[in-house]
Amino acid sequence: MFLIGYNIGTGSVTTMAKAGAEFGMTLFWALLLSCVFTYILMVAYGQMTLVSGNTALFNFKTRIKGGKILAIYIIITLIIGELLALMGIMGIVAELIQEGIRLVTGSRAILVNTGLIILVLIVLLYFLLWFGRYKFFEKILTIFVILMALCFILVFFMVRPSFSSIMGGMVPGIPDVPGALTIVAAMVGTTCSAAVFIVRSTVVVEKGWTIRNLKNEKRDAFSSAFMMLFLSGVIMAVAAGTLHIMGLKLDTTLEMISLFEPIGGRFAAFLLILGIVGAGLSTVFPIVLIAPWLIADYTGRPRNIKSPMFRILILGGLVFAFGSIFLEQSPPILMVFSQAFQAAILPAVAIPVFFILNRKDIMQENRASGRMNIGLAGVMIFSVITTYIAIRGFF
Repeated sequence: MFLIGYNIGTGSVTTMAKAGAEFGMTLFWALLLSCVFTYILMVAYGQMTLVSGNTALFNFKTRIKGGKILAIYIIITLIIGELLALMGIMGIVAELIQEGIRLVTGSRAILVNTGLIILVLIVLLYFLLWFGRYKFFEKILTIFVILMALCFILVFFMVRPSFSSIMGGMVPGIPDVPGALTIVAAMVGTTCSAAVFIVRSTVVVEKGWTIRNLKNEKRDAFSSAFMMLFLSGVIMAVAAGTLHIMGLKLDTTLEMISLFEPIGGRFAAFLLILGIVGAGLSTVFPIVLIAPWLIADYTGRPRNIKSPMFRILILGGLVFAFGSIFLEQSPPILMVFSQAFQAAILPAVAIPVFFILNRKDIMQENRASGRMNIGLAGVMIFSVITTYIAIRGFF
């Protein structure tokens, strides 16, 4: 639940809906492949952590030549990318709550300032983070994920998408139109996210699992990856079965609400807002925890969320949520920047875990199997190709 909440945020929702609206289900193969590789890397990071007894960055720093530089690069890139994502997410969530108030009141005259909305959300989130522990965050994220899933599934049935168009568009391909490669890269970047695998290592430790839990770890990884595929697929199918056959396109999350309101009615639009807000807020928790977790991971220190270092870093992270108010870029553009950072770091997390899993002195009899090595080789090739596509498309 923690990883699903982290993985599916406002960026995922917008990207999947945009892909469905513009190309139907033609790009579903990219989502499927991303989720398969996400599963492989989640299993790999969990196995490395359980067998070695150490988290990912600590392993990179101590077990790989030049690992300190690699670990510092991962920390810096992830923190920059996540802070950009936080600015974009909170800006989008504030705009959606503003739109939700309009739907409830039926009047555009009542507009709550987005800065005030962000301030209220930050105070609430910091209060929860001040008094909470990991198990508490897990429960909160479970609520957000269930809310998000129910809302998206209900909207799917309420807007009654064309099932024939959905199934007919399942033929894999890349449309020969400008921007198609960029959307493919964005789908990969938002699903097969580098940050998820580093966080996976920490979450496995927080669960108190040991080497005896290897089977649990694989089942847990499958559940996470499958739900990511299912929920992202539902979002894409809703857009493919409605907006695509109507010839409508969308570029922003807020635009999605205005397009779906005439199709499914005001209640469907409100449910969509609830689902996307749930997706956004479920992503904020792990984002603000990532900086202190990464530093604790690198230094090998205990992850005590009530320590002064954790509380200062969490507060510093939450302050960045106001960034969308002061910057000229719109929240969706900030999400594109953050996804570009994620794309740039994927090879850096895919390649080192391959070498560690094949070292006998670390993994003993739990070294990577032939199937795991084939999967990891596929991930490495996939990560390099999509990074190239993402950087090319971005510039």
